[in-house]
Amino acid sequence: MSRYRGPRMRLIRKLGDLPAFTTKTTNRNYPPGQHGPNKASKKSSLSEYGIRLQEKQKLRYNYGVSEKQLFSYVKEARRLPGATGTIILQLLEMRLDNVIFRLGFAPTLPAARQLVNHGSIYINGRRVDIPSFQCKINDVINVSKKSNIRQLVTENLAKSQQVLPTFLELDESKLAGKILRVVERDDINLLINELLIVEFYSRK
Repeated sequence: MSRYRGPRMRLIRKLGDLPAFTTKTTNRNYPPGQHGPNKASKKSSLSEYGIRLQEKQKLRYNYGVSEKQLFSYVKEARRLPGATGTIILQLLEMRLDNVIFRLGFAPTLPAARQLVNHGSIYINGRRVDIPSFQCKINDVINVSKKSNIRQLVTENLAKSQQVLPTFLELDESKLAGKILRVVERDDINLLINELLIVEFYSRK
């Protein structure tokens, strides 16, 4: 996947809060651009398409997926029974890199992806190094026994300020997590309108 390497605060100011994207914060509550806060006071010129595109981009950058990957999740969600928008969010939430982030093992999703890529995460006793791996109910996630990795994860847990979602269980002493149930809409901490994303892809 082609990772975003540009300025993160610029995206936060444009799209709004993205909890998994970065730990940085900004006091500038207006979009980026040379016109400064005066531009934010004017009526938004976003079209209907622009509004839907912005919601889609918010989802992409928060979960760190490419356009091709996101469209694959949309197609998969269409095949499954239930509300398509909710299922898209559930599929993204059950990615291994996102589960690592939600457990507090890493401060951001890119940092969680790095832990997975380096082979530091085990699922049910088997090492998994694929960030997009789809976790399932009753899966047990463990951290590598390497002392430097365990120290890093312990420090991340101590600094973590996010609330553990109820679909996950965490044993800090063992640095282990467990998936208890299917993700519900209330478990998702991203402020987003998934219906607009479904509408964005409705013609594809």
